[in-house]
Amino acid sequence: MDEEHWLTAEQLAAWKKLVAVVALAPGVLDAQLQRDADLTHFEYFTLAMLSEAQDRTLRMTALASRTNATLSRLSHVVSRLEDRGYVRRAPCPSDRRATNATLTEDGWSKVVATAPGHVDTVRTRVLAALDERDVADLDRVMTRVLSRLDPEGRFLSGG
Repeated sequence: MDEEHWLTAEQLAAWKKLVAVVALAPGVLDAQLQRDADLTHFEYFTLAMLSEAQDRTLRMTALASRTNATLSRLSHVVSRLEDRGYVRRAPCPSDRRATNATLTEDGWSKVVATAPGHVDTVRTRVLAALDERDVADLDRVMTRVLSRLDPEGRFLSGG
């Protein structure tokens, strides 16, 4: 087979490490959030995206885009968060065909209470292994990769 169809040894080594990080990180984040906050990482991420939005409200379609979820998956998660009093859904005032999700005061309190443990896990399990230059390099490299995987820039807007 032509050489250009194979990764170089350096590319393969880097790729395997990236795949390992992508495979291991969700379990580490989920375990901490489940233990400390009774939330999955996706539930916490959903709450966090609402907490950063104007008026802590987003259309469900915008929230699905920001969380990279299908509307079906997001709807199930938001239903669970609604049952716990963290989110409220209502028709969008400017477009009655659309539905808005709003972070409630209890939801905001949950984000505020949960964030320190989550941040600590991210720091100790990922960022503590890096110096300032490594963090800058990671940001630069991930920006370049994301620009190819996410040409619409949905995930770069918060950077």
